[in-house]
Amino acid sequence: MRNYYLLIVLLLTVHHINAQHKLNGWVYNDGGEILSGASVRITNQSFSRQTTVNESGEYVFTDIVAGSYEITSSYQGKSVEYTVQIPEEKTFDIVFFTEQSGELDELTIQIESVKSQKEKEGFAMNVVETKEASLRNIQTNDLLDRTVGVRVRQNGGLGSGVNYNLNGMSGNAVRVMIDGVPISIFGSSFNLSSIPPALIERIEVYKGVLPAHLSDDAMGGIINVVMKKGKYTNANASLSYGSFNTFQANLFGNYSDEKSGLTFRFSGFYNYSDNDYEIWGKFVKQTLPNGQIEENLRVKRFNDAYKSYGSRFELGFVDVKWADEFFINYNGSYSYNEIQHGLYMTRPYKGRFSESEANIVNVNYAKKDIFIKGLTFRTNNQFGKRKTVVNDTVSWAYNWYGEKVVGIKGDYLKTPDGAQQGAPTILHVNRNVLASRSQLDYEITDNHKVGVNYFLDKMKRTDDDLMKTDLQRQFIPSGKNSKQILSAYYQARFFESRLKTNLFYKYYQQKTNKIDPAIQQGVIVQNQYERDFNTNGYGFAGSYLITDAVALLFSAEKAVRMPTDNEIYGEPDLNIVSNFGLKPEESNNINLGFKIGPYQVAKHRFSLGATGFIRDTKDKIMRRATSNLNDAVEQAPFENLGKTKSQGFEVELKYDYNEKLFLIAQASKFDSRYNVKYDNNGNVLSNYNVQLPNEPYLNAYVGLQYAAGEIIQKESSLNIYYDFNFVDSFYGIWVPRVVKGVEAFEIPQQFVHNAGLSYTFPSKQFVLSFDMNNIFNAQAYDNFAVQKPGRAFYVKLNYSFFKL
Repeated sequence: MRNYYLLIVLLLTVHHINAQHKLNGWVYNDGGEILSGASVRITNQSFSRQTTVNESGEYVFTDIVAGSYEITSSYQGKSVEYTVQIPEEKTFDIVFFTEQSGELDELTIQIESVKSQKEKEGFAMNVVETKEASLRNIQTNDLLDRTVGVRVRQNGGLGSGVNYNLNGMSGNAVRVMIDGVPISIFGSSFNLSSIPPALIERIEVYKGVLPAHLSDDAMGGIINVVMKKGKYTNANASLSYGSFNTFQANLFGNYSDEKSGLTFRFSGFYNYSDNDYEIWGKFVKQTLPNGQIEENLRVKRFNDAYKSYGSRFELGFVDVKWADEFFINYNGSYSYNEIQHGLYMTRPYKGRFSESEANIVNVNYAKKDIFIKGLTFRTNNQFGKRKTVVNDTVSWAYNWYGEKVVGIKGDYLKTPDGAQQGAPTILHVNRNVLASRSQLDYEITDNHKVGVNYFLDKMKRTDDDLMKTDLQRQFIPSGKNSKQILSAYYQARFFESRLKTNLFYKYYQQKTNKIDPAIQQGVIVQNQYERDFNTNGYGFAGSYLITDAVALLFSAEKAVRMPTDNEIYGEPDLNIVSNFGLKPEESNNINLGFKIGPYQVAKHRFSLGATGFIRDTKDKIMRRATSNLNDAVEQAPFENLGKTKSQGFEVELKYDYNEKLFLIAQASKFDSRYNVKYDNNGNVLSNYNVQLPNEPYLNAYVGLQYAAGEIIQKESSLNIYYDFNFVDSFYGIWVPRVVKGVEAFEIPQQFVHNAGLSYTFPSKQFVLSFDMNNIFNAQAYDNFAVQKPGRAFYVKLNYSFFKL
């Protein structure tokens, strides 16, 4: 007898409060022959139903409520069964098949998850699962840094500034969102490390081409954090401690009343680190009082402590007649961040620090089949206040040993302008912020869907420096920034869903306003400067399934990025100088790739994916790079670079053996070059076709995990991890040609090894983990040759109080 395959495709359609679904699928053998007459039974503790496969090989169950079920298929005396959790998501695919004799103990199961489905929709995207981060002492950013095509770049240790590089595009061209709303609304006091990983369902990384429901001027891509939803009750707490006096704590709880749908959620976080790690090498140097340069120092950072804390409260309803979800929540956060140096590690500071706080209220609502069947409406609205204070009043000059600089005559020296960076300041930056996204979708048929999305982002900023005189404070500029994006899409599936297409259009508008007080004829006047910008964008994404496990992917977009408020008005705590003259940048983005698998042969399972990409950009916005690193280079503006072109590829291989040994190997390479050939006089520019500075262009990652299972206690589990990161050398300045002396600006190759283990106790509630980062204490660098922490050790305790 042939082996037979049981294919179950869950088509889940929510109907009002009962959250009922339709389940249908097909049963066939390994020769593709329909097994009409086979029986399929679905059961749980309070439910049992059976049906027979029809002449077309199809079976159907209706009015199935989300939950856990046993699904059994029987044919000619053979049967297979599996426990499946039918989720709230609309579509979820599960494939069962037997090998060789068809006996149950040789059953092999493949599950096509939300991750697999989304990665085959045509967009260049990856889904990051966060379960590992919730158990180990690693941050969400660490998981992202291990994602193919993603490079997470920090200006140092815990709490330092972070930006993301997606296939050669970085900075504010890449945006981070929580359920479609930019995380930037919370300011620097709240970031990805502030969200307990146990609250995150998944993280979606879109590269270059964005779907309409996430419309933003994020020309390089979007990292969208999807939070857990639905009815559930649980609570979790975690504590970790490690090198550099680093302490982190997370707590969250969720309660849902099954009958009324009333739901309460709470989460809180606390982070602290001295960040007093050692730095050394050619980028650590200082100028002595006699003018000599002391190079290759080996010192500890001494003014780099970081502290942050915050909480989030949510109250609302889930799965009620008038809403699938309705919540009002409050998010409050605070951070204290000492500033060790400016943009580069050219001169150390002591006593310069920043404080940030945010108080944000959020209201969100979602309802399927609102007014008519197939019509879905959702809206997410956040508004509140943010405040940043930059404090710099210490006038003494310090060296890299944390000591006051002594002059030739033996006296202590002061800085030229009276503070660590420029003139003394206690600058208060106040912002009123609003971010709102609303979407309306209509499912015309099972295979055709249309929708519109509207996104609004507004900011009003006022500055006040307490160190200035009353008269001077009257001349501090203020500003407003507003952007709107309206998008529409048409999504279709053809040839039994093998061909998926998504066509979209976007309209962008930005208004910026700057009030710059000045004296004219002895009177203070408020000079106003305004800039308006609007344009169109459009794109397409498509995928074709050659087989169920082989997909071709293509996407393209005429993308737009508008300047952000910190690029326009400056951000002193991030060493950003204002530039009100910035223009928006535009880019033609193209992605072409494939995904193969997962394939399973005996106990071996593997998958392979690769994508090639092109980014042809006009008026690229980029942080100004210098070719002269001296004590005066402490801050820099963003500027329009002109035309650039990036092209490259990414590839990822995944393998596991018997669900015990897991391997991930990935690499990404891109070539980003300045694409303006002539100046205004017709002369060839020296930087034409030169690699953009401060952009690592070749990265590789290898990760290994071994699930050792029950070693110490019965029903416990031990997981052992190892990973390796490689970053090729790159230059921090423009290098038209390699000449003597340019090696001083070369960031060397980086080889970083990490390892760790986690032990889950038999109760499944308590997890203990231990991590070793940068085992061999290698030099690792990021933005503008700033060195990252060396060897570090961390231990983490994670406890789940209950789960119902």
